[in-house]
Amino acid sequence: MAPVDFEAFVDELASVSGTTILPFFRSALVAEDKSGGVNFDPVTEADRGAEAVIRQKIRAMFPSHGVMGEEYGSEHLDAEFVWVLDPIDGTKSFISGMVGWGTLIGLLRNGQPCYGMMHQPFTRERFSGDGGSAKYRGPGGERVMKTRSCASLAEAVLYTTTPRLMAPPEQKRFAVIEEKVRLSRYGGDCYAYCMLSMGLVDLVIEASLQPYDICALIPIVEGAGGVITTWDGGPAQAGGRIVAAGDARVHAAALSLLQAEY
Repeated sequence: MAPVDFEAFVDELASVSGTTILPFFRSALVAEDKSGGVNFDPVTEADRGAEAVIRQKIRAMFPSHGVMGEEYGSEHLDAEFVWVLDPIDGTKSFISGMVGWGTLIGLLRNGQPCYGMMHQPFTRERFSGDGGSAKYRGPGGERVMKTRSCASLAEAVLYTTTPRLMAPPEQKRFAVIEEKVRLSRYGGDCYAYCMLSMGLVDLVIEASLQPYDICALIPIVEGAGGVITTWDGGPAQAGGRIVAAGDARVHAAALSLLQAEY
């Protein structure tokens, strides 16, 4: 569990990054393609500005801490505490004017996720967790988040950002699960994991994630009572192929199908 004083600091990081980002949302924003035209991977001035201001505050408050961020790389990854940052997770939604994006601020202690927040400044929502509990704060107030009971895939609501991020063999495994669930939806990025933590979604399956895409979300999902691992059942903080579920029974059923040969 993260020391209590980190919570106030993460709130401050969320506030200053949100102030940096919001003027760019639903504006005539230019997005650069980091992929060089191979597979559109946008980055904007909002991404860079938000990460820069977060890093500046971390250096000032905790100069011995490490930082890993999407836009400005890594430093001091051997430190006891390492901050893992994605200033705008869901940049494609951001540049499209959709609200399925957020700022991810995660904290590792000795390599293990100990605290995380997803902040959506436009909707004024904050989702946070420390692995033991999770909470939501928004215009309607504050409440504890809990995942819901879901006994089988047939009862489950499934989310993925898009199957196009998966390799063909991964798409095939995902399709088998998609055929079995009650409802599947695309989009959401970090938002899908937060809705899982609120008990509105049962299963999230992704591939090709980076550590900064997932580290902040792990303590939120686990704090709400969910399970989050790689497709082979290992720790999720390194990214890659990720499966999160609100109920351990659905997680086990999904893992079985994701590991099957087709």
